[in-house]
Amino acid sequence: MTKTIKFGIIGGGLMGREFASAAARWCHLLESDLRPELVAICDTNPAIHTWYKENFPTVAQSTADYKELLANPAVEAVYCAVPHNLHAEIYSAVIRAGKHLMGEKPFGIDKAANDAIMRAVAENPNVLVRCSSEFPFYPAVQAIGKMIAGREFGKIIEVETGFLHSSDLDPNKPINWKRMIEFNGEYGCMGDLGIHACHIPFRAGWYPKNVRAILRKLVTERPDGKGGKVPCKTWDNATLFCEAADPAAPDDIFPLTVKTFRIAPGEKDTWTVKILGTEKSAFFSTKNPRRLEVLEYTGGAGQSWQQIDMGYDTAFKTITGGIFEFGFPDAILQMWASFLYEIGHGAPKELFAGCVTPDEAAASHRLFTAALESQRTGKTIPLE
Repeated sequence: MTKTIKFGIIGGGLMGREFASAAARWCHLLESDLRPELVAICDTNPAIHTWYKENFPTVAQSTADYKELLANPAVEAVYCAVPHNLHAEIYSAVIRAGKHLMGEKPFGIDKAANDAIMRAVAENPNVLVRCSSEFPFYPAVQAIGKMIAGREFGKIIEVETGFLHSSDLDPNKPINWKRMIEFNGEYGCMGDLGIHACHIPFRAGWYPKNVRAILRKLVTERPDGKGGKVPCKTWDNATLFCEAADPAAPDDIFPLTVKTFRIAPGEKDTWTVKILGTEKSAFFSTKNPRRLEVLEYTGGAGQSWQQIDMGYDTAFKTITGGIFEFGFPDAILQMWASFLYEIGHGAPKELFAGCVTPDEAAASHRLFTAALESQRTGKTIPLE
């Protein structure tokens, strides 16, 4: 029998609606023994409440106060998608209320905020806490994950990951909260995009040993929407040059580059990973979401990149035929299937079919905090 997990949403905007949409099409999954049911919504915007009530008759509670939602005994799990400055307060409250939590990145506006969340996690080991990151659920990336787990790359030569988009390319775009340091934090683009780029290397155990960061503020002021202009204080682009090691060869150091750009000409919204190894190499970009590029080296002078068309080969089986295309809403559904799988089974279905853990989110905070210091000092900063 399929067990129902009753969910509340705190922050019902763009990503809250994505989760609600995924819950509405749960029948798309063929073998899930758990399913979400949306029963409560919290948002300070009354118009958002209306959308949920019109589309989800199961929503019995609608409130502007997250504490009222957490006091609801019907709510078993929460998806929280609020500005970064609210993470420490609300995430910690959700965890201490005994509700399973899927939270948006970066899990705290800064390292001190993340430390507070991690204390709540440590105090409540029976609560499942995960961080949102959808892109590794693309079939090509799942295939790369199997290559990593199977140690098919040989000695790692270099790894590059990135999340690049051009949403801030227009300097006349009005400022919003993600460009305000009091809401988004000093990390800027790293906090907003970084965990997506860190997900695969961290899950592989390729944690940075140090970082030399080059951070850019390309647009220093933006329209305020009222006819004037205000300072734009967050970092637009970040390039993090790191050294890392494979856990199987801890003394063999290789370069790991992580890029998070809000101003990347030619990129609409591109997530990418490239791994070069002595025996196999692989590359994937959401710019070509069906294409997995693989190079296998068996000796001699011959080398050739293969382009493999990936179908709908997912971690969690669906009704969609294997020949069809996979897209962002499908990645959202797969991520949520993974979260519910862990609620029911206590562990990910596969190593790379699991959501970002609190420890991985905490590792990103150590990296981003060191990156800020590197930018200030111009030095390479060691990491734990």
